[in-house]
Amino acid sequence: MKLHFNIPSGLVKEVDKELAQSHELYLRGDLSNSWQHLERAHILGQSSPYQHTRVHWYMLRFGFRIKNTKEIIGQIPRLLVGGVKSFVGKIPVGNTGGANVPPLQAMEIPKDIEVVLNKYRDENIL
Repeated sequence: MKLHFNIPSGLVKEVDKELAQSHELYLRGDLSNSWQHLERAHILGQSSPYQHTRVHWYMLRFGFRIKNTKEIIGQIPRLLVGGVKSFVGKIPVGNTGGANVPPLQAMEIPKDIEVVLNKYRDENIL
């Protein structure tokens, strides 16, 4: 079994970019688009235990900020288990990470994110 610790620094920057965009949109009151960037960050970072856990933390905070009980309750187990699943390489690829989707359901990856992920796969980094 291969254990996963990190992702390439370029991919971390992509996660950071999505989180920054989410925050900016949140500050503007554009909650729907803010959440979409959290989902994109989740897809990009879910192969890293740290990034996966980090994005679920941001999702949990988002749930508290908008007072969404379903999201808060849904994020707690994801926050506790998501990083472990990444560590052992058992992630549902493409899963957007919110409480509105089953935590183990693989999902289609948006084309632009697939291009970014393929860049690192092609370089045999992921």
